Amino acid sequence: MKKTITTLLFLALSWSALGLDKTELEHKAQKLLAKFESLQEKPDKRVPAELLRKARGIILLNRTKAGLVFAYQGGGGVAMVRGKNDQWSPLAFMKANEGSLGFQIGGQQTFLVVLLMNEQSAKTLVADATFEFGGEARGTAGDNSSGVEEKVEDVQRSVLVYEDLQGLFGGAAIKGGATSPDQEANRVYYGVSVTMQEILFDKKFVPTQAASALARKIEQYAKAGG
Repeated sequence: MKKTITTLLFLALSWSALGLDKTELEHKAQKLLAKFESLQEKPDKRVPAELLRKARGIILLNRTKAGLVFAYQGGGGVAMVRGKNDQWSPLAFMKANEGSLGFQIGGQQTFLVVLLMNEQSAKTLVADATFEFGGEARGTAGDNSSGVEEKVEDVQRSVLVYEDLQGLFGGAAIKGGATSPDQEANRVYYGVSVTMQEILFDKKFVPTQAASALARKIEQYAKAGG
């Protein structure tokens, strides 16, 4: 068990600024795209085409949870928004880190697709230092879990969360999901200190290869049920 937890902690910390370079970040983004493609190939978990067509923003997020008495949760991902011309923005890197006291045991890795369904929810990526997307996006405990929908505050269906789950985690302390900008990763990726507003909304950067590939895949899956 200790070995498993140590491995999961290492995977979570791999999103830290240690040894970051643009090539490695591009690789991380491509791995998230591969996970998204894998999710979309599973009929019981895929994000419906209609929702992808309507989404104004998307977050692809890896989360790792491990614990024995003290729980650690970390991970990272990327976010993109759709502009008024329906073109997708460059990608911005996000991080998810959380620790919680309480009885915890087990280990779990989760890939999440978070859809931001209107302009208001997309703007929360830049309005707040931390973006909250509701409670744990979990279905049944075990090796697999189906997609689930979440609400944020009283905004009707503004955020939808779909997950692909591996492993089993049980415990008393369960907290909601939260992400924040990974400022160091974004600085390394774009070569300058940059804000989420500048990346996602101000058109100061041209989409990279990974961002363009993700945008193409979103549009491909959006048309699949059209």
